[in-house]
Amino acid sequence: MNSHPIGFFDSGIGGITLWKEVTSLMPNENTIYISDANNCPYGDKSIDEINEISSKNTRFLIDRGCKTIVLACNTATTNSISNLRDKFSIPFIGIEPAIKPAALKSKTKKIGVLATKGTLTSNLFFETSNDHKGDVELISTYGEGLIELIESREDDERLVKLLEQYLHPMVKKGIDQLVLGCTHYPLVNELIKKIVGNDVNVVDCNHAVALQTRRIMESNKLLNNDNTNSPNYQFFNNGSDDHAIKKVLENKYEIFKFES
Repeated sequence: MNSHPIGFFDSGIGGITLWKEVTSLMPNENTIYISDANNCPYGDKSIDEINEISSKNTRFLIDRGCKTIVLACNTATTNSISNLRDKFSIPFIGIEPAIKPAALKSKTKKIGVLATKGTLTSNLFFETSNDHKGDVELISTYGEGLIELIESREDDERLVKLLEQYLHPMVKKGIDQLVLGCTHYPLVNELIKKIVGNDVNVVDCNHAVALQTRRIMESNKLLNNDNTNSPNYQFFNNGSDDHAIKKVLENKYEIFKFES
């Protein structure tokens, strides 16, 4: 069982930012990654749709022997992780906006959260943000249209204008921390930092989630300690075009097709 892969899924290429953190921290682990491009973005779908998609992706990964699954998507986590834990017996690791560390670091007591509508309107986001924000004001914005532009990267000028439209009002309100509430957003981290300026710290939770993944696997005795073989990384994409995923992976890996 320890040599079985860790499964990942996201609505496209964003979760690869988290996959990189996990595989860097645990270099012996085999992995299977699903880029569910046909259903991208998850953020504008109903809870029932997100639950159905998440269950199908989970079944695909379990059928291929995955020993644990990382929901490399904030929207899938905040809407579906409880349902998945009820339905399946393997460990699940989710990803949520890093409200707590941002709140602890904030000096202006104002933090911005850029995320999808599906994340920001979820019960889990409401509960965890209230638990962790303390006396800090949350200024949240739906990043409508960002995921599609990040996936295509065909119009960087439009992407910059859209980011400016969402980020400038938060900066004017005095935020000193910006929480990236979607795994796609770190793919354009440099653009975001340029727009918000040096006085705003940009926060994502990928490293913290990688650490939590290792803790969960250690507690369940699932770590692969065999370093005699190179890890096997498999990537599946159900979209018609593999250009985006190949670019993020620097053309290092073969991309397999699957039906959603």
